[in-house]
Amino acid sequence: MHQVIHTGESPFSCDECGKSFMQSGNLKRHQLIHTGERPFICGDCGKSFTSSAGLKTHQLIHTGERPFSCDDCGKSFMQSGNLKRHQLIHTGERPFICGDCGKSFTSSAGLKTHQLIHTGERPFSCGDCGKSFTSSAGLKTHQLIHTGERPFSCGKCGMSFTLSSRLKTHQLIHSGERPFSCDNCGKSFTLSSSLKTHQLIHSGERPFRCDECGKSFTQSSSLKTHQLIHSGERPFSCDKCGMSFMQSSSLKSHQLIHSGERPFSCDNCGKSFTQSSSLKTHQLIHSGERPFSCDKCGMSFMQSSSLKTHQLIHSGERPFSCDKCGMYFTRSSSLKSHQLIHSGVKAYTCDHCGRAFTHSSSLKNHLVTHSGIKAYSCDICGKTFSRLDSRNKHLRIHTRHDVYCCDQCGKLCLTDAHLQRHMFTHTEERPYKCALCEKTFKSPHCLRRHQQIHTRKRLYKCSYCEKQSDTDGSGSQPCHHCGGGKDFHCDLCGKSFSNPKTLKLHQRRHTGDKMNYCKECGKGFPTTSELKQHELIHSGTKKHLCDQCESSFTTAGQLKTHKRGHTGEKPYKCRHCDKSFSQSGHRNSHELTHMEGNYSCDQCDKSFGKFTSYSEHKRSHVTNKLFHCYQCVKIFTSLSALCKHQRDHSHLCESAETERSSSGFRVRLKTLEIRLHRVQLESPVKI
Repeated sequence: MHQVIHTGESPFSCDECGKSFMQSGNLKRHQLIHTGERPFICGDCGKSFTSSAGLKTHQLIHTGERPFSCDDCGKSFMQSGNLKRHQLIHTGERPFICGDCGKSFTSSAGLKTHQLIHTGERPFSCGDCGKSFTSSAGLKTHQLIHTGERPFSCGKCGMSFTLSSRLKTHQLIHSGERPFSCDNCGKSFTLSSSLKTHQLIHSGERPFRCDECGKSFTQSSSLKTHQLIHSGERPFSCDKCGMSFMQSSSLKSHQLIHSGERPFSCDNCGKSFTQSSSLKTHQLIHSGERPFSCDKCGMSFMQSSSLKTHQLIHSGERPFSCDKCGMYFTRSSSLKSHQLIHSGVKAYTCDHCGRAFTHSSSLKNHLVTHSGIKAYSCDICGKTFSRLDSRNKHLRIHTRHDVYCCDQCGKLCLTDAHLQRHMFTHTEERPYKCALCEKTFKSPHCLRRHQQIHTRKRLYKCSYCEKQSDTDGSGSQPCHHCGGGKDFHCDLCGKSFSNPKTLKLHQRRHTGDKMNYCKECGKGFPTTSELKQHELIHSGTKKHLCDQCESSFTTAGQLKTHKRGHTGEKPYKCRHCDKSFSQSGHRNSHELTHMEGNYSCDQCDKSFGKFTSYSEHKRSHVTNKLFHCYQCVKIFTSLSALCKHQRDHSHLCESAETERSSSGFRVRLKTLEIRLHRVQLESPVKI
């Protein structure tokens, strides 16, 4: 019988599957697989086996006996065969080599299972779902998914597993043991397979390559997941919302959104997360650790993915391009966000005002404007913010850390992009031109914002102000530029605005808060841009020349309005008659003549036929008149009215000083003193 080993002869073959054996006893045991007969039953748990040897080996599980131990590491085994295979780890011997790829194995069974990869043979198939496997052990493990059986449970946390090997791996989390460490960087792992995968990072080896796009991977599982992108297959779907995923792990993470479960919490701040990886990333905030640094500029990051994205700035590589407009991006996520502009899809709507957004994060930021809560304040100047990142950006102005200074005017900018955008204000050059309407802009940012007008799904050209808007300008639906959607009203003068930011700027004129005053004449402006435009009047600079009559103007807008006198263009039409105007202000003044009726004052018995007269009268009832003349007893509701009145007392001198005090502002001129008292106004309320 021993000589049969040398000859390689296997005279006993199975009639069912054709497999051959050297001994008749081995054939008989094999035939029990086909018949399903398992005559040897365990008295402790009832599990049955095809051979007595299999039953004896199994019974060692109940006794806990492991009679075969390794002399090198002390590890013990229930079978001598398992010990022999284990000892090959210490010797490094792998006697069984694959003829196709040269990969070596410690056992012949391991080599046979591996060879099935090359042949593509998967002889063991699941009766429930049809999935096939190269080994019977793989099929058995898979079938536990259908039965839901998880026989191996952790004594520490109660978590259960389908395999004992997975339980052992899990238990290393509780023990904290990481026996396998990398010689290159010192990082340690719980599994030798994890160490091998990690070492591919240092070697740069990526043995698994995609035939479709050529992208390579360190693991075969990563390649399989990647190939689903090309096939478009998403086999794992959510029962709640129908959303589908390429991986079961992604589905599990998604399902936590519906359950609201966040099992991983931070010990420092109590914040909870759906994934342990998210918790680990968050904990780096508390430790301040930034292990990934850029070789080019030294900037450090908490995640390797963030470093890779940053490095694209230095390389200039933008691999993701938009099919609609040709714009390039460094990340696929940025491209997806951009494509929503072309689609016009705004899935997130505000319940308070109906405004729609493309991202849930944008909606969250917007909702803060309705709550009015500004929970984050600056310790240095007391300014409050609704968002933490806005407060942190603001603090950089005080600390002068990571700020960018303009060489021409000394203005501080928080980012280099803001500085570059600001620099365009110092030049009259407009190098960026729109390909669709030939309009020119100073910065690429302004050009991109303008191009959104052309890419939106449907826009209307307002018949009154000639501007494009989302609302139809016909009939009683004016666009928001010329009267539609002006829902924010000033309590002091009744003027209405389309957004709260514009209302706040307007209210500065009443309160004198954060006003910018002209040193020549003392006139106040709510924004620095308006002040700069005004200062051109005093400087006498008129850069904008008319090519038809050689008249000069301080701003391009004034030149544009002037040219309409030559062309006869009158783009602003009255909504109530056929009359048209060259300026929107003239049109607005004209439209008020149509608004005749009985406007009665609710504070006295006076009534008015015109809305303008009614509005002017309402201001006279304002109890908190803010601007006092200290040369007489008169009080005024606006700074401009006070300035006009003061000119009756004295001529303004050329020089002036502006200083800030705790009670407000004081503008000193040589023969004039104007004190501006602040009054706290209520937040703008949408009516």
